Amino acid sequence: MFRFRQVFIKAAVFGFFLATEAQEVAAQNGFYQLAVLKYRGGGDWYANPTAVPNLRAFCNDELAMGLGEEVATVEVGSPDLFDYPWIHMTGHGNVVFSASEAQNLRGYLEAGGFLHISDNYGMDPYVRREMAKVLPDADWLEVPWSHPVFHAAYDLDQGLPKVHEHDDLPPQGLGLFQQGRLVVFYDYESDLGDGWEDYQVHRDPEEIRQWALQMGANLVTHAFRGAVGLN
Repeated sequence: MFRFRQVFIKAAVFGFFLATEAQEVAAQNGFYQLAVLKYRGGGDWYANPTAVPNLRAFCNDELAMGLGEEVATVEVGSPDLFDYPWIHMTGHGNVVFSASEAQNLRGYLEAGGFLHISDNYGMDPYVRREMAKVLPDADWLEVPWSHPVFHAAYDLDQGLPKVHEHDDLPPQGLGLFQQGRLVVFYDYESDLGDGWEDYQVHRDPEEIRQWALQMGANLVTHAFRGAVGLN
């Protein structure tokens, strides 16, 4: 199994050419995997079971990204966190990180990892509380449409889709930054994960599903570039 941490170390030591080469070789052999974050607190971290598999298929079919077929589940405090350049977190309820889990997640983000959080409705206050443990000096900022994350694979000047009603507020893309690098992207009042699910689950319009999948592909592309120092 390919190790994200190995590519990151090689990129840091040997520079741009090797980073690019490592990324291409990994993608061609299906060594990159997407992962879902398993957390404590009672929230349903396992919500939207078809979402990330469908995003993986979309990235492979439309962008030839060569992602591994298996979608991993990784716990917040596990050293395996560092094996995955892109990790997805979702749910409807409570989230709890211990001090050691927060430290592990902070180390992952500082090492080049990327966390995508999708509020499936009801997890917002818990996400904000727990991420303050992870990056206490970072403030949530609305990511402008001009940011590269909205243009990494598809130009989405219109921003995020409004997949589901929730509290009937405009969708927002919120970010946490470290030294100018976007390390956490939080879609709030958008529900990208629901937009990635099988059509039969929510029966969302195909236009909305495609918009959500394109934004997901942007997030994956942006994360992989950042993981090997290309952003």
